[in-house]
Amino acid sequence: MTVRDIAIAAPLTTRVFEEFKIDFCCGGRIPLVEACENAGIDPAIVLSKLGTVVEHTGFDGSLRMDRRSQSELIDFIVSTHHAFTRDELRRLATLMDKVAGKHGDSHPELISIQGLFRELADDLMPHMMKEENVLFPYIGQLERAQASRRSAPFPSFGTVQNPVRMMMSEHEAAGDILRQIRALSTDYSAPPEACPSYLALYAGIEDLERDLHQHIHLENNILFPTAIATEAFLNSNKN
Repeated sequence: MTVRDIAIAAPLTTRVFEEFKIDFCCGGRIPLVEACENAGIDPAIVLSKLGTVVEHTGFDGSLRMDRRSQSELIDFIVSTHHAFTRDELRRLATLMDKVAGKHGDSHPELISIQGLFRELADDLMPHMMKEENVLFPYIGQLERAQASRRSAPFPSFGTVQNPVRMMMSEHEAAGDILRQIRALSTDYSAPPEACPSYLALYAGIEDLERDLHQHIHLENNILFPTAIATEAFLNSNKN
């Protein structure tokens, strides 16, 4: 199975992938063994951990987002992940400025992290707006067209594959920024003398990264492929 397939079938296994820093969202379409080798991890160790998670939690159908309708999944993404991302980007930007202003001279990596975080926020805010105002409404139209056995609507962007391709590219860019932040912060390890704000900043960015992995996984691996398949089905059944 690919990493993506495992994450979809047993959502709680994503905790294991997070622990071993195995990409299950943007880079999840490769076999588990290959992903482990790329991360320099013994596949047997990861398999053992995955087995423990499945043994204790099972394949919980209530958590399987691939069993929800596209509209339900969109509502979940917007109300849960988009709302969280917006709130955290605003909160952490203020905290970032405070910590970098106070500790940037003695820890210059904070200045670099501050610049990267601003770039992340500048990318993600319009990204989510484009999804909510353009892509998601069209996916809803596709779903309704399929339910009523109508033809696929024809959007100004031609095919759903075009905005999907753009959104996935922007996901990759966000992931790259977060990898740079993680490297600069040495896996979010604050110095021994770090104040509570410093500790809260790193904890908050790591939590944002973790949530974005789940967020991107739901879009890249479930919502977008389903939308592409729906559009293709509707177009193949014209006339």
